[in-house]
Amino acid sequence: MQTPETLTKTKWVIDPSHSEIGFKVKHMMFTNVKGTFKEYGASINTTSDDFLTVKIDLWINAASINTHNEQRDADLRSANFFEVDKFKEIKFTANSFKKLDEEGNYELYGDLLMKGIRKQIKLNVEFAGPVKDPFGNEKALFSIHGKINRTDWGLHWNAVLETGGVLVSEDVWINCEMQLVKQSA
Repeated sequence: MQTPETLTKTKWVIDPSHSEIGFKVKHMMFTNVKGTFKEYGASINTTSDDFLTVKIDLWINAASINTHNEQRDADLRSANFFEVDKFKEIKFTANSFKKLDEEGNYELYGDLLMKGIRKQIKLNVEFAGPVKDPFGNEKALFSIHGKINRTDWGLHWNAVLETGGVLVSEDVWINCEMQLVKQSA
């Protein structure tokens, strides 16, 4: 039996070609605007391969936002939203990963830091892994979803529609697909 002193720390890195940090938000009370962040990284460690022990420190370059509309992206980078000149990074630090069932459903709790405001959030996770890919790499596969209220982090800009309602929903849906690659000792 291993003692805490002899447990092996395992380092994992994000596979950028098979990962995405995305979001969607209702526009004009009906359609969804989707986007991603193109630049991000993380320090991810577990004890052996046990993801219930995971420690995650994730950073996102807020200026790397991409909604496939340059004018909208510029507005999202401005003081109306992310204010990237002043707040360069969005950070997430996980502090609890809980197994819900035997089908691979988990809850991930952590602190989300945006625009200088830190709040705890809960994310729903589907987890597969660790598994070996056809090339012999050990990977951990995650599908991560959650909802936050953007105004909790000072993202207040909005416009009232002539027909009632608002231009941009306060609710933002987080959608991430992550593949982590186990690093050699």
